[in-house]
Amino acid sequence: MSAGKHKSTQKYSAHNKVRLVRGGKDYFDLLLNMINNAKESIQLQTYIYDDDETGHLVADALKAAVKRNVAVYLLADGYASQSLPKKFIDELKASGIHFRLFEPLFKSKYFYFGRRMHHKMCVTDTKLVIIGGINISNRYNDMPGKPAWLDFSLYAEGEIAKNMCELCWKTWNSFPPKPVKSPCSDLHPLFSFSNDETCLVRMRRNDWVNRKNEISATYSEMFRNAQSHITILCSYFLPGKVIRRLLSNAAKRGVEIKVITAGRSDIMMAKHAERWLYDWLLRNNISLYEYQPAVLHAKIAVCDGEWVTIGSYNLNDISAYASIELNLDVRNAAFAAGVEQTLERIMQHECIPITKEKNTETNNLVKQFIRWSSYKFIRLVFNLVTFYYKRKS
Repeated sequence: MSAGKHKSTQKYSAHNKVRLVRGGKDYFDLLLNMINNAKESIQLQTYIYDDDETGHLVADALKAAVKRNVAVYLLADGYASQSLPKKFIDELKASGIHFRLFEPLFKSKYFYFGRRMHHKMCVTDTKLVIIGGINISNRYNDMPGKPAWLDFSLYAEGEIAKNMCELCWKTWNSFPPKPVKSPCSDLHPLFSFSNDETCLVRMRRNDWVNRKNEISATYSEMFRNAQSHITILCSYFLPGKVIRRLLSNAAKRGVEIKVITAGRSDIMMAKHAERWLYDWLLRNNISLYEYQPAVLHAKIAVCDGEWVTIGSYNLNDISAYASIELNLDVRNAAFAAGVEQTLERIMQHECIPITKEKNTETNNLVKQFIRWSSYKFIRLVFNLVTFYYKRKS
């Protein structure tokens, strides 16, 4: 193993088994199965929790777990989930579910408007984990006549679950300055996986207030060290100057880079801003694809058929400098090859390639002005929400 590879495998846990899970019915069937089979504890953390069919489906499963004497903790972001009705929350609490909102919007003692808890994960019995970009809402589920938004999660069994459980407790307690002993700290579950199944997995966090910049470092490491190819699937793809420079440098070294962006978006101004960057991407010989069937919400990248990162982190400054983000990095050639095949199928069958010619054909002065002004406005918003009046020491 080269020195570079040895360095990059530090802080990984060795005994894990993983699989990629597409959003929609597959994801929620697996999540419900984890909840229904939990025997001791459930930690569920999500950015958006909606009072809809999917929200009630998950809530009913959590309530049933409490009746089995399972300790259930549900944490939702105080901004994205602020529309949850009081009645819904009261029913959760009355059932025995420990529920709280992370930093309610106008009740925080700090002016951290942009610092939102962007996690989407569930940990059960300190053994099983599922994390990614999927919120608890009908938008992310397959509903009658309405397919789910495109998203992915990583399902993992193994040692990484303890790291995730301890993070859940830190987040639940709003990252206290002094270490908090969690119920999972003294647990040492045993796992037995074959050599073919075993994957190196590490937890990666971004939280500017707590000086965590690990996911940004993962992407920087990928772009600096890539030898042959990188594929990125990302919603709200608005990389800052540092990431753009690294992408450009990688492309100049001959690294083949493919980026899958949204064809349609839930935030059209962000989509217009993304399209303003298309000229730059294409000039730098980066292949570009727009996903067509539904809204794209996934956040995943694979490098050199060896290394995958997946989670809540978008390639933009909100994720880099504001939100509390969580990814898992996986080093396993077989898994990475499978992820590449999945993304290749999406590019071939569910995307439109954006070539220089096509991009020129769809441009005109009016569209370019809209895209430019959207980009400038979005950058202004990024600067505003990543400004902190009072930073914790």
